[in-house]
Amino acid sequence: MQPLSSREKILEVAERRFAQRGYAGVGLRELASAAGLGKSSLFHHFASKAALYLAVLDRVLERIETRIGPALAVRGTAGERLDRALDALIDALAEHPTVARLLLRALFEDDDLPETETPEARAVDSRLRALIGELGRFIDAGVANGEFRKVSTGDALQTLIGATVYHFASGEVGEVVTGGPLFTREAVARRKAEVKGFVHHGLQSPQPQERPKESSQ
Repeated sequence: MQPLSSREKILEVAERRFAQRGYAGVGLRELASAAGLGKSSLFHHFASKAALYLAVLDRVLERIETRIGPALAVRGTAGERLDRALDALIDALAEHPTVARLLLRALFEDDDLPETETPEARAVDSRLRALIGELGRFIDAGVANGEFRKVSTGDALQTLIGATVYHFASGEVGEVVTGGPLFTREAVARRKAEVKGFVHHGLQSPQPQERPKESSQ
């Protein structure tokens, strides 16, 4: 395994610290020190804390995107493809325990960023919209071909996000609710089964009942 570059070291440290304390709660000097670098080295790679924060978010979304995209691309029924996409999303969240909490924080930390109309901010927004759009089109296609019932696509996506991202961001509360750690192999497998069971029940198109055969007499 090759050693991490200075840029990757900064991103690794920043992802953990931003997930723990949020954008406002982390200083650049602290990040540089934790990465074993000087503050000037950090500024060599990132022009500002906002630029670093957005780079962290873009990196996280890219990891999720590279897992979900291939899962949806493989042929199969809508239900089979949905199962693969959910497995891929849950694996992406479980393999990097800081990701889910970072994503939840990002939902309400936009106001903390000094600038939101930068190229970096637009890149993150574009990647997020593309990922949500891909999942939305998949649900729409399942509805169109009759495999999924007619649903509000936006609400269905909110349900999927809540069932996956919130779960892995819930920390001690989640451990109390589920009765144990969230990131063990057994807990992740159980989460996959639970989410897929709920989602299938919620999206599955009701099958028309067979009409009773009429008597020949």
